[in-house]
Amino acid sequence: MGGESTTRTAPRSGGTGTGPAGGRTGQRLSGLAVALGLVLFLGGFAWAAVVYRPYTVPTSSMTPTIDMGDRVLAQRVDGDEIRRGDVVVFYDKSWVSNAPVVKRVVAVGGDTVACCTQGKLTVNGKPIDEPYLKGGVAEDKNIPTVKVPEGRLFLLGDERQGSLDSSAHLDDAAKGTVARADVTARVDAVVWPMKGMLERPTGFEQLGALSRPGPLRTIVLLVVVGAVLVLAGGAYGPIAKRLGRSRARARTEPAGAR
Repeated sequence: MGGESTTRTAPRSGGTGTGPAGGRTGQRLSGLAVALGLVLFLGGFAWAAVVYRPYTVPTSSMTPTIDMGDRVLAQRVDGDEIRRGDVVVFYDKSWVSNAPVVKRVVAVGGDTVACCTQGKLTVNGKPIDEPYLKGGVAEDKNIPTVKVPEGRLFLLGDERQGSLDSSAHLDDAAKGTVARADVTARVDAVVWPMKGMLERPTGFEQLGALSRPGPLRTIVLLVVVGAVLVLAGGAYGPIAKRLGRSRARARTEPAGAR
């Protein structure tokens, strides 16, 4: 009789069964990862929608910190929470009718502000280091000494030469100041193009505490971790199934001819 070729295969329990790939424990952990990831991912976006509001800056008055057309995220805050150095969004009809304005707060109620002393802005007689100007001059035009009324703010653009800020409204009844109540938000970051969190205005620390950054970093972390968990959990089943098939093929071997 001629030779007969046979094949020895793995037992049924070790091959491609009809049960879930990766085992029950793996499937449960995978499902848990997807569920937790969705909670973190969607929760992060929901938190951001409640706390932040996007704005597009229409002018170059905040260059180099924020360029014209940049998209920023601003945390919704009460005007009483604003401190020196904050970049804020406010509405003032005497400046621009029914349009948001973005400027930096350099003095608050009770402060005395002037410019310039050796090229630096002074607040309460103290020269202020402003690293966010990136080497630009603090101010070419003179700002006479201004006493900021209580409950109001003195604001400048980071592009000091051409910004239409408090220095351009010194002849107004309020001497260029804006009411705290007119502030609706504090800018935390430039998100498009992706420039990240604004630089801390450390030069104002000598006059008092700075505002704490908003929860944007925590929100981004939640969204990223959530996305990773969803992707990892969703990929577990196909990967486990492929590995199971590879092991099954490895267990199947030719027995040779008899």
